Amino acid sequence: MTEIVNLKSVRKAKARHAKEVVAEANRAKHGIKKSAHNLAKKRAEKEAHNMNLHKLDKGD
Repeated sequence: MTEIVNLKSVRKAKARHAKEVVAEANRAKHGIKKSAHNLAKKRAEKEAHNMNLHKLDKGD
C-alpha cells in the first residue's frame, strides 16, 4: 500500500526549503562587514594595477 501524505504539510516544507535557500544566498551576499568587503576590493584593484605596471608592451 502507498503512504498517505498530507499535502498541506508538504507545501509548508517546500516553502520552508525555498526560504532557506534564499536565506543562505543572502548570508553569503551580506555576510561580511562593509569594511572587509571594501578592503578586499581595494586589494584586488591594487593587484590588478601592479600586474598592469609589469606588463611588457609589444611594439607594433
